[in-house]
Amino acid sequence: MRYAETGFNLQIDLSRGSIERVQTDPRLTELHLGGQGTAAKIQWDRVPPEVEPFSPDNLLIFSAGLLNGTPVPGANRTIVNSFSPQTNLYSHSLFGGFFGPELKHAGYDKIVIRGKSPSLVYLWIHNDKVEIRDASHLQGKGCQETAALIRQELKEPKAQVAAIGLAGENRVYMATIDHGNSSASRGVGVIMGDKRLKAIAVRGTKDIHIARPAELFELCLGLRKEIYENPKCGDPMAHEDNETFHVDNFAWGNARVRKKGYWNKQLEEKWGALTRTVRDREISCYNCPKNCHAVISYPGRQRYFLKCFSKLTYLMAAHLELDFNYDILSVTQEYGLDGFATPQVLAFALELYEAGILTDQDMKGMPSDVRGRFFWLVEKIVRREGIGDVLANGVYWAARQIGKGAEAYDHNTIKKFEQVTIKLGKVNPPYFLMIATGEKMSITQIEGSYPQDPLPTMEQREKFVRDWVAVPNEKFKQYFLEWEKRNDLPIEASCAICDWNEMMHYIDDAIGLCGFLSSFRGQFGGRTPYHTHNIPHLISLATGMELDEAGLWRIGRRNRNLVRALNVRRGLRRKDEKPPEDHWKIRDPEMETKLLDAYYEFKGWNNEGIPTKETLDKLGLHYVSEDFEQRGILTDNEGTPSKETSAEKEKN
Repeated sequence: MRYAETGFNLQIDLSRGSIERVQTDPRLTELHLGGQGTAAKIQWDRVPPEVEPFSPDNLLIFSAGLLNGTPVPGANRTIVNSFSPQTNLYSHSLFGGFFGPELKHAGYDKIVIRGKSPSLVYLWIHNDKVEIRDASHLQGKGCQETAALIRQELKEPKAQVAAIGLAGENRVYMATIDHGNSSASRGVGVIMGDKRLKAIAVRGTKDIHIARPAELFELCLGLRKEIYENPKCGDPMAHEDNETFHVDNFAWGNARVRKKGYWNKQLEEKWGALTRTVRDREISCYNCPKNCHAVISYPGRQRYFLKCFSKLTYLMAAHLELDFNYDILSVTQEYGLDGFATPQVLAFALELYEAGILTDQDMKGMPSDVRGRFFWLVEKIVRREGIGDVLANGVYWAARQIGKGAEAYDHNTIKKFEQVTIKLGKVNPPYFLMIATGEKMSITQIEGSYPQDPLPTMEQREKFVRDWVAVPNEKFKQYFLEWEKRNDLPIEASCAICDWNEMMHYIDDAIGLCGFLSSFRGQFGGRTPYHTHNIPHLISLATGMELDEAGLWRIGRRNRNLVRALNVRRGLRRKDEKPPEDHWKIRDPEMETKLLDAYYEFKGWNNEGIPTKETLDKLGLHYVSEDFEQRGILTDNEGTPSKETSAEKEKN
């Protein structure tokens, strides 16, 4: 009997219309846990670098986390992986809600989708009954509307639905996959649309077996109480009125201007009053005591769900009235558009228009008022009409298609992908490393375990670290105690901090744990419900695996290096690992070079950022090093044994 996981994947070939239930190897769980980890192994085995993202052979994988459907509070994330047409690299996204646990209750750990359907279809999974059904009547429908129509058609109100909107259907690069109060953003919806898959509906009623249920349940009751009572647990974005941090430290427009000091008490009160007017209620995800999401009813618009930072992103792009964000979100979410990338694309287009690079001929029919222009551009983009057909490819590619100097307005892409619009004074070394070297294309999928800024006094710092249980070891407390405003963190500390941040997310993304209960809470110090000290015990109780903290880190590193290898095999090299020039006002190229040198050595990678043969082989990734040698990615001198990596020393 398999514990915590079902032991079965669904393999769907949309070109042939075939459905196969495949038993999985339990050894892969021991090596990678689940979620993103085992998905990366499937991608390595089945999607060679020659496969283009829009090829039928590219896979779209929906993974339930290893602990989805268990008593572990907040273990509800569904992981979506593919290869992106925007970057030609690994594409990774997550969404919460109820989909992943429902998939487990239906009897499956993953849905592995290849091929392309000749017509628009949706997938219906009801325990052992799996069907590919016609979706022609859903063409052009919005995400929420699609979910409602499918439930009605199936006469199954409890079905959990993940769907794309018009943006996904038309292969807009920033298309999302939406599910209730959550969405898989960062460009995975474009692959779902390319495969002509409108939605996946799941209903499951099977049991999930737990190795030591009584012990796990008792432990989880305590964790649930801790999460509920601790205000630092969960995502505060849906509740905050004071947005000084985001407004002062994030860019306005297309990552060009920072409006420091714009936010004030009067604006905060106005914003809070507006939010409470349009917010119907607060809701949570599966098996979580935190109501982190909000249901929004904006006058004249369809109700929608407020998701994390997106409550500000369109406002920051337009710098308009406070209600603008609530107004446009109801439209863009129903179309299935990424709340991080889309505002930047819209602002980019209007900047080019103001600069005369885009003309009235390009923008024929665009309204004269700024608010109206944003809505007009959204309609053009989701339909790929006129200039919208170019903008739908994202800022990087649009700038190069438009030409005429448009490339200079590409302020905020890394590896061809729009990033969170950071705009700070000087380089923060650990964050430089996270942004430069991250495989997941977004700092929000890497950061959160360590504070972004030091505290001004030693007394405050001592109080901060006093009960900081999340730290892997005492060194991290010492780093923080010695960190002062006028000083950068040392290179050694920066490497270790970046590594810890990454590891937490790679672990979360394998077991399906909400990062706001683990990876994102460490930066607040104090008691955090989940960390590397207690996660191994939870996994052991749920799965029956014997796992300690050292074993957990080893799995996290294995997954990290495997995902790195997927990108290296597709051409990723050191030259690509450079954050946008204006992310920080003051840059230090010499220090940045030293940071990359040190981090690559810390991770056991060569000077091009490629994991060495020794590093790969130590992690049980012999098949990767063999492939690299056959392709000439690793040469003999790069595969010779070296000293123990700094990352290994840090744990040992």
